[in-house]
Amino acid sequence: MPGDPTAPDMTTQPRPVYVIGAGPGGLAAAAALRARGVRAVVVEKSDGVGASWRRHYDRLRLHTTRRLSALPGLPMPRRFGRWVSRDDVVRYLEKYAEFHELELVTGVEVTRIEPAAPEGEGEGGWVLHASGGRALAAAAVVVATGFNHTPALPDWPGRDAYEGRLLHAREYRNPQPYAGQDVLVVGVGNTGAEIAVDLVEGGAARVRLAVRTAPHIMRRSTAGWPAQRSGILVRRLPARLVDRLGALVAKASVPDLSAYGLPRPTTGLYSRVKQGSIPVQDVGLIDAVRGGKVEPVAAVEAFDGAEVVLADGSRIAPDTVIAATGYRRALEELVGHLGVLDERGRPRTQGARSPAQAPGLYFTGFSNPISGMFREMAMDAEKIAKAISRRSGAGAS
Repeated sequence: MPGDPTAPDMTTQPRPVYVIGAGPGGLAAAAALRARGVRAVVVEKSDGVGASWRRHYDRLRLHTTRRLSALPGLPMPRRFGRWVSRDDVVRYLEKYAEFHELELVTGVEVTRIEPAAPEGEGEGGWVLHASGGRALAAAAVVVATGFNHTPALPDWPGRDAYEGRLLHAREYRNPQPYAGQDVLVVGVGNTGAEIAVDLVEGGAARVRLAVRTAPHIMRRSTAGWPAQRSGILVRRLPARLVDRLGALVAKASVPDLSAYGLPRPTTGLYSRVKQGSIPVQDVGLIDAVRGGKVEPVAAVEAFDGAEVVLADGSRIAPDTVIAATGYRRALEELVGHLGVLDERGRPRTQGARSPAQAPGLYFTGFSNPISGMFREMAMDAEKIAKAISRRSGAGAS
């Protein structure tokens, strides 16, 4: 790509900032760094940007609005509509990397991050150990490997001997292979809820939804007002207050589905968000449950031959089980030895806050906030770039 004559000269920066991961968080951080004159190199283990988005199911759309989901320096095109499709997200990320002329290295996996020198010695910085025996010297590191990194499949008793088909939601693309089948979807987060509706609309003979904890369900938009904007407004308020407001809104806008096996949750909406569980945005689940097309059932306890044993003692024999049971961050091998992860394997710090024991190491995209993940990653990118710029003197090492 041709150079921009107005762009800062980065050729005198021998140790760049390495950004690990070419998803939205990594690309945003790299663009924000470049805008401040800091050389940033994005390292991606797949062969292109937005790898996790390319793997998502076909019908997926952002649950946040187009205007509030753009990354720094490039709006999302109006033609994408209000709720941007998976394919358009990928197109946007490709255009974003091209527009900002990001330095991108693909097909290289960073496996471990080590301090460049013992504490108190040398100039600091980091060494990234990567595939092919590479050792990359970095002035600072931004880890942006993604919230949805490694599928988490519970170790249910009898799972390996199950006679039906069992797959994680990551392997689900569209309902065509399941037309005419009896399908059990496990997990009632946004992914499980949307896959269940997709299966119904795609001709599955029967769709059941295994529920361990009743979710908070909210309308994606009410009278043109997106739920995301409400999330932005209440994010800094006390959890108890938001819980009360959320309960009032739910009673006014979401019907009670208790008679159908999906009761209202007993814990508050924002209290659940603080624990890492965001509300389910309705894209057809309410109508599907009320119409008997999606049947909530008890949680999965075990597998026994061709049967699935549920928490209430009942047994069912679906043709296929789709586990929408979430993901792990899978950061242990990369940075676990640095003492920067909590008991759940998530970074203890996020955004511009660098761990005290690991200065110059930053994390972005490892939370799922009520105000919208893309929006928060965009804000994190600017904060991280500002912090690194101040720390390194606009990239000088």
